Amino acid sequence: TLLATSLCCDEVNRSLTSKLTEVFGQNFAMGGLAGFPFGGITSFGAYSHHIPKPGGTAVMVFAPHVGVDATGVVGKVDRRGMPNSGVCCGSACAALGLCKELLKKEPSERVCPPQVDFYDAQQAWVGQALLPNAEEVINASNPMAELPRALFKSQKEAVEKIITRAAPGNVPDNTPVTVAGGIQINTPAGTPDFFLPLMLELRSETGEVQKDMLSELTESTAVISDPASEETA
Repeated sequence: TLLATSLCCDEVNRSLTSKLTEVFGQNFAMGGLAGFPFGGITSFGAYSHHIPKPGGTAVMVFAPHVGVDATGVVGKVDRRGMPNSGVCCGSACAALGLCKELLKKEPSERVCPPQVDFYDAQQAWVGQALLPNAEEVINASNPMAELPRALFKSQKEAVEKIITRAAPGNVPDNTPVTVAGGIQINTPAGTPDFFLPLMLELRSETGEVQKDMLSELTESTAVISDPASEETA
């Protein structure tokens, strides 16, 4: 199995990377700010050519992230060597701040800064990707809890487009591709981080969805825990 990840470059996310590499070995890193797959089509194409063959398999994990500090505040995290908790994910929060300003304008004027600055291109993209779902975040009862969910929607769309375009002709024949997506939840030191699964799909070498494994797992769990099912049994 060859692992590919698209996780935010923030150091608090390396624990998940470490856990995954303990299981799958080497990691092909596609992610950048906020966890978006900035490696894009070229990156997934290269990754596909590195999958062992014959008989290899592929696993891709992607996720935005959010912190929860020692006092339970969502959107912050306690970092090593820092006296107080700080914003997490910083890129996501910066993008939300930009979107708040843009939403004050007329719809025709709600345009993120053009992505012409090579030295901050990723952040410009995060803001652009968040904008369609920004109002849902702002109007949520807990915007910081809603923010990673909004980013997940954008990342899922990006991952699906990348796989659809890059898998055909690159992923070896008869190679299953497992795609897992969710939200990484960063916690204080001494407390295990969490991963909220929101997508688990088995795809073919051409990128087509063959099985929604998360739905099957959810349905199985519901049946197991359903008292009515137990009475029937």
